[in-house]
Amino acid sequence: MPRFRARVAAIAAAAGLCLLSTSTTSANGAAGLEWVALGDSYTAGAIHAAGPTFEEPRDGCQRTTGSYPEVIKRDLGPLVSLRNVSCGNATVADVSHQDQTPIGYGLHIPGVVDINDPDAPFNPVPPQLDAVRPSADLVTVGVGGNSLGFGEILGQCISVGPEGGFGSSPCRDYYTSGTTHSIEERLQRVRNEYDQMLTRIHAKAPFAKIITVGYPAVIPESAASCLYGNILQFATIRHADLNWLRDSVLKPLNTVIEQVSAAHGDKFVDIYTSSREHSVCATGSNKWVEGVKETLGNNEDPNTWALVHPNARGQANAAVHVEDAILGG
Repeated sequence: MPRFRARVAAIAAAAGLCLLSTSTTSANGAAGLEWVALGDSYTAGAIHAAGPTFEEPRDGCQRTTGSYPEVIKRDLGPLVSLRNVSCGNATVADVSHQDQTPIGYGLHIPGVVDINDPDAPFNPVPPQLDAVRPSADLVTVGVGGNSLGFGEILGQCISVGPEGGFGSSPCRDYYTSGTTHSIEERLQRVRNEYDQMLTRIHAKAPFAKIITVGYPAVIPESAASCLYGNILQFATIRHADLNWLRDSVLKPLNTVIEQVSAAHGDKFVDIYTSSREHSVCATGSNKWVEGVKETLGNNEDPNTWALVHPNARGQANAAVHVEDAILGG
């Protein structure tokens, strides 16, 4: 990407004249890279453990100060001019072409949690792609989990877990029984939608560097390290189902995103590898992803729920790798 590398070099050189400035314009007037961050809750931050939300007035998208776009913005300072339109619960279609009605702190998993945000209903937000202008230098996008239905699958696994015994996999059995769309069908749908989304981004910003961001390792390589019934981890999801979720749902989702990105000539950022030892079932500061709940407090308090999302440490790790991809030119 010669044009992008030239822009980075020019802005960095200009910013070097004014290193203490917090403006997105350097001392000689060189504007920072025009960057638009697109994505779902793994980009927006969304949960209390990823920092406070900062939008005023609230639009219900739950962007947090500890999310990786905001971390990178603070780190790069005048090198970038960020427009972060990521939104919790966003699908690929919400990024690409359809309006989304944000749910804010709303949490809805049958049999697990049902909380409505007191400020809801929120007004619909336009497709995130609307924020991308032809002059954009950089577009990052992290999305796909909601199109796959990961939240729904997670809730189903929690719901049917108590029906099984030691060594059973009632959730895998449910999704391979033919009573619902198979994971393979869902992955193919995500592949098609992701391909269409990247085509639209390239058409909208023909000179932009496009970076796609994968999902972290939320489940350890050995589910035996997770405690069955622990709501700060995966609650009542059986160990065999956790292994199935990791190997047949999450890893393949990252593979789909990586493959489609490569087909478009775009840079894919692998978050998974660096987070393998920092899953929901890790402890202390090694834990980069919160479990079903973040704390054992009042179940009616949305800040106690995380529904398997990265905390500030996980977001900081994502920031390192996305920033490397940005500066890699």
